[in-house]
Amino acid sequence: MPKTSNPIVNYLSFLIPALIITAGGHFYALDKLELPLFNNKIVLAYIINISLAIFIYVGLYLLRKKQESNLGFIFMTGSLIKFGIFFLIFYPGYKLDGEIQTIEFTTFFIPYAICLIIETYFLTKLFNSN
Repeated sequence: MPKTSNPIVNYLSFLIPALIITAGGHFYALDKLELPLFNNKIVLAYIINISLAIFIYVGLYLLRKKQESNLGFIFMTGSLIKFGIFFLIFYPGYKLDGEIQTIEFTTFFIPYAICLIIETYFLTKLFNSN
């Protein structure tokens, strides 16, 4: 994809395909391991993580000049929100049997980690260019 001068478009042009590829690999691995494809709220995990990554990046982009000295705190608040959503939406169902299985953990953590890595990379580029 051609690079534009709009950081949000560049971010979305990388984030969305990366998450589609990640999800494809995730589903492929589940299939090869003969595990259920749509258990553990996997689709919801991808939707929530990509939505929050977009929300946080766009929010920081829009606030980058007005709240320059607070951007780190705002980013950390976004991470806190992600963990809060995990504990509100995913944790109760994962903990029903008394422990969180590896498959349950990876269902949320894989999209979370990919979004966080991409988000951090693009935010670093954005703030270093200002």
